[in-house]
Amino acid sequence: MDHRHIRFSDRHEEVDLEQLQGLLRIGAFWAKERTLVGLATAISNSKPVVTVWDGDRLIGHARATSDGIYRATIWDVVIAPEYRGAGLGRKLVQTVLAHPNVCNVERVYLITTHQQKFYEQIGFEQNSSTTLVLCNGDSDQQITTSDLTQATVFQ
Repeated sequence: MDHRHIRFSDRHEEVDLEQLQGLLRIGAFWAKERTLVGLATAISNSKPVVTVWDGDRLIGHARATSDGIYRATIWDVVIAPEYRGAGLGRKLVQTVLAHPNVCNVERVYLITTHQQKFYEQIGFEQNSSTTLVLCNGDSDQQITTSDLTQATVFQ
């Protein structure tokens, strides 16, 4: 397949949320239920956001969050199924890693369920340390913003 016409972009304003939602539904089992509002929030709080385009069709996406010095995390790496195996996923991740908000941090994290070998080929290493997750679902113990404003720090 000739990929000379494939274009990579790191411009937030180019993200087509409806196309992104569709791409995630067909290419990312872990993100099939993402809403347009949720995607908009995730995109606006991420830098970089890298998209891959074949003409006007979104065929790839990845984003990162970073403090710019110590830690960054790469999220939502996806390439449309029919474009996989041609090196676009590798280039997508490398583009995120080369971004100024990511390239100078001490550690870059990435969470994957089945693609460990793919990411190891790019330079990631499996981490044997304990990973902890806090799920902020419909928990009775969830703290709201109003709870925080009503709390007194010092009495």
